[in-house]
Amino acid sequence: MKLIVGLGNPGKEYEGTRHNCGFMVVDELANKLNTEINQNKFKGLYTKVKYHGEDVILLKPQTYMNLSGESVIAAMNFFKLDKEDIIVIYDDLDMPVGKLRLRKTGSAGGHNGIKNIIAHLSSQDFKRIRVGIDRHKYMKVVDYVLSRFAKEETEAINQGIDKASDAVLDYLDHDFDYIMNRYN
Repeated sequence: MKLIVGLGNPGKEYEGTRHNCGFMVVDELANKLNTEINQNKFKGLYTKVKYHGEDVILLKPQTYMNLSGESVIAAMNFFKLDKEDIIVIYDDLDMPVGKLRLRKTGSAGGHNGIKNIIAHLSSQDFKRIRVGIDRHKYMKVVDYVLSRFAKEETEAINQGIDKASDAVLDYLDHDFDYIMNRYN
């Protein structure tokens, strides 16, 4: 069983914002798996599907970004999952829009959602897919991550979202080292 977590903020006002890249990837994954993320539990929205005989849970925490770990640990405890069974997908300010970076471990790198997950898991050893959102020279970080993508960035972010969802599907068929080599 695998738990695929996309980070973001709940609510219409945050839809399509840079900070919601994780939600966008998990929504695209749900689309490719022909399912809807519409069950409310674990302080989040989730669905459970079969993919090539394996149970896959897609989770979008509804706790707001800074408390994402509460939702992740609740789902992990309910399904009796280890940290080796999860992938967390989230935005990264330090990469160009749409670029992916896959890792098996790492620090929070200033990302408060990841910081909270690390605190709840008491470990930074979990798989993650970071989706680049770039950084703005003149805007405060908090304002920038809650802004929407510019028209000229739309193609790059859509490609990144599609590629990240493909990476997750590949991971369900291969090991993580394989997809790191393929998508990094």
